[in-house]
Amino acid sequence: MELKQIKELMAAMERAGLKKISIKEKDGSELMLERAEELTGHTQHQAPVYHPHPPVYHPPSPVIKPQHHEPEKIVEGRFVTSPMVGTFYSSPSPDDPVFVKVGDRVEENTVVCIIEAMKVMNEVKAGVSGIIAEICINNGHPVEFGTKIFRVT
Repeated sequence: MELKQIKELMAAMERAGLKKISIKEKDGSELMLERAEELTGHTQHQAPVYHPHPPVYHPPSPVIKPQHHEPEKIVEGRFVTSPMVGTFYSSPSPDDPVFVKVGDRVEENTVVCIIEAMKVMNEVKAGVSGIIAEICINNGHPVEFGTKIFRVT
């Protein structure tokens, strides 16, 4: 079980007011989380205590080197952004040509891509008129609400 999943379980335990939870995996490993008892008269919250059974090997974390960030460039143009959370697709199917490419002229009602959300294909219209100057995301990648998809000049 990943550390992220364990932390999510700990947060869910806190919200639900659970003191103890035990999960058995198909591979035979077991995870037991138990929150320490709160001290009477104190408002301090105790974090859940993690008791693995059997012991779980955690490989060492990769070393993250600090990155030097350059100041963001001011990019001219308007952006077509994702109206929802889902997966970005640049064409109706893998065998079909892309809706738009760099250099194409679009109008407000031009369909520029599809966002798949919960197995439903949603057409996204440009919403602006102009020339596609940049495609900001790769085909098949996840998008969130407001993710910049195309830059239009």
